[in-house]
Order: sequence, then structure tokens, then C-alpha cells
Amino acid sequence: MKKERKAQTKGAEPVYHISSVAEMYGIHPQTLRLYEREGLLKPSRSEGNTRLYSADDLKRLEIILNLIRDLGVNLAGVEVVLNMRAKIERIEGEVTEFLDYVQREFFQGKEEEFEARKRALVSVRPGGVVRVKAREE
Repeated sequence: MKKERKAQTKGAEPVYHISSVAEMYGIHPQTLRLYEREGLLKPSRSEGNTRLYSADDLKRLEIILNLIRDLGVNLAGVEVVLNMRAKIERIEGEVTEFLDYVQREFFQGKEEEFEARKRALVSVRPGGVVRVKAREE
């Protein structure tokens, strides 16, 4: 079994020191420092300025290593992919927020109608938002 050194942060989330992370993923600590210099990883720091890798940092490192090792992507490409992933996640959040807003506005003032539908002998669901794929040209 691999030896892992963990420290505890304020939120009691386990964090890993650079040597433990390097050993877990079979990479040199300098590689992790390079990823940090390139802006691909941003581990937190202890009061003694030691790098502390959280579970989120490890997930991001796994994505980076998958892109580099399995797909042959260089560091510049990794940066582009990670930035695109971040943009997609932001857009998904905005779309979810918009759909929640539309749903709230649609249902506002129609509570009695929907309660009556719940008590009906035959259940009729209100129409939902339908996603339409763009036509390929």
C-alpha cells in the first residue's frame, strides 16, 4: 500500500503534500511545479509555504495527465482544453439558472391549477422545455 502523507485544512478536507502526489501519480515533483508555473494547477499553501493538493487539485491533475499521457496533448493544448472546460461549465451554470428562472416564471400564479392536476384521476404533466438540436448544413 502506498504511503500517503495527509494534512488537515480548516474545512477538514484531506490535502496531500507534493511528494505524496508525485508518488501517487508516478511523476516527479518538478513536474508538478512545472504545471503550477504554467498555471495548470494552483495548489493551496500552508503557513510554511508548503504546497497542499486538495481532492479538486487531484481531479484536475488526473485530467492533465490523461490529456498528456493518453492523448499526447502538449502543455499549451492542455491549457486550451482546461479553459474550454471551464467556459463550458460556466455556460452550463448560466443555462441552468436561466431554465430555473423560466420555470419559476411559468409556474408563478398557477399553483392552484397544478395542485388540481395532482389530484386528478388521470395525471397530466405540464409541458416542459424541449431542447432542439441545430440542423447540420
